[in-house]
Amino acid sequence: MSRTSINNQQGRAAVPASGSQSDQVSLKDWIGVMATLLGAFMAVLDIQITNASLNDITGALGATIDEGSWISTGYLVAEIVVIPLTGWLSQVFSVRRYLLVNATLFLFFSVACAFASNLGMMILFRAGQGFTGGILIPIAFTVILSTLPPAKQPIGLALFAITATFAPSVGPTVGGWLTDNFSWQYIFYLNILPGILLIAGVAYAIAPKPMQLQLFKQGDWWGIATMAIGLASFVFFLEEGNRKDWFGSVEIVRAAVLAGIFLPIFIWIQFTRKQPLLNLRLIAQRNFGLSMAVNTATGLGLYGSVFILPLFLAQIQGYNAMKIGETIMWSGIPQLFIIPFVPKLMQRFDLRLLITIGLSLFGVSCFMNSTMTAQTGLEQLIWSQVVRACGQPLIMTPLSSVATAGINPKQVGSASALFNMMRNLGGSIGIATLATLQSMREKFHSNRLVESVSLENPLTRDRIDQLTQFFSSSTGDPVLAQNQAIAMIDRLVRREANVMAFNDCFFFMGCALFASALLVLFFKKVKPTSGAVSH
Repeated sequence: MSRTSINNQQGRAAVPASGSQSDQVSLKDWIGVMATLLGAFMAVLDIQITNASLNDITGALGATIDEGSWISTGYLVAEIVVIPLTGWLSQVFSVRRYLLVNATLFLFFSVACAFASNLGMMILFRAGQGFTGGILIPIAFTVILSTLPPAKQPIGLALFAITATFAPSVGPTVGGWLTDNFSWQYIFYLNILPGILLIAGVAYAIAPKPMQLQLFKQGDWWGIATMAIGLASFVFFLEEGNRKDWFGSVEIVRAAVLAGIFLPIFIWIQFTRKQPLLNLRLIAQRNFGLSMAVNTATGLGLYGSVFILPLFLAQIQGYNAMKIGETIMWSGIPQLFIIPFVPKLMQRFDLRLLITIGLSLFGVSCFMNSTMTAQTGLEQLIWSQVVRACGQPLIMTPLSSVATAGINPKQVGSASALFNMMRNLGGSIGIATLATLQSMREKFHSNRLVESVSLENPLTRDRIDQLTQFFSSSTGDPVLAQNQAIAMIDRLVRREANVMAFNDCFFFMGCALFASALLVLFFKKVKPTSGAVSH
């Protein structure tokens, strides 16, 4: 029997009867897919949803903003650790049982977060959210590839793109609106209804399968241990590094050392073990390996833009959470109207062309934001946000199809875990890089501007005299007025240095996205109907 025939038989075994002989998908199968997609949307939404409300949450819990950063970090660390485990554990317990248990626990931890009375409880419950919600992202990807026939997979992947690109864009909007109109607790209550629908949909539509507890004996326990310690340390290093002055902090140094030791050991174990936790050899496949790199850059731009733009709007414009959400919303809402057309575009155009256009539009939107001024606000940012919204849907769906084309059905779990983990890691790397870059460039521009506005400059002295006269009219004290004038110029210098630093951050993201677009040139051409898994 030929290798192709074997793969075809394996593929048919992974597809429900409704899709094995034709491209038709039963309503029950669609319900199962939509339920898992709803879970993935909830998990991604919860990464960003607390950011806009962090001041309110920390204030209610009696914590500082620095301490409150663990509310997001705890979730991210737990999520990034559980994603690689999902493929194996879903085999051990079956997809249906594993999903039901974790969806129920995710719902429980969501409600528990709303009742947290101190920071310690909140961090614990958020980590529980991340650990149980993290499985919802790769499981949705796996269900799409194993349930839908090749001709329908572009539709499923387009729907998956909504969870990957739309959810981060609307997270701050939803969180800000709920906090301003109700209270911060409602950002956690928001998961109740979708969580119930998720559980009901999975219970009804995902076929039950027996557990394979014997797989525990074959478990890659050393791989799991080294992965958990290495990834958790690496994400902590990225998330907290800038806040703790990087290697000036003993905690960050320890995290870097642990990551530097355990991650290489984990990789070595995966390449030498017969039944590894993750099949890292998939990276050697040209399309999958290059897609991982592009996906990392996409995560950098996706999460980086949602991180850096709210900072600019809060620090420079003084926007509240709701106003920030209204601005970012323009990069999210248009996607709902564009994504339905992506599967059709995938049938008519080369997938590589679509990905390149998407990355280029995303990069252009970042370059549009690299010329901001202190007067840039909602009205001036709308067009860059719309351009971003046009680009993002053209990246994720075709990229997912290219990455998984020809993947053996037995390797879908590893492929899904690696693909989704790298996007999240790209986001963490991006946020850490941008936070550091913004801080460094602000100091650089501040020093340059201070040199230009020294007292030796006649224009500076004239401006101080004008401001001194202005303040003298209200204070009547020339010395106090001059001090106020100098203080105002100092604030202006710092503000302009900050704006220039934010511009540098967007320029960096634009360059990273255009660089990743160049990698697309090295992709092998694939057809969308051959994409995802070979059935």
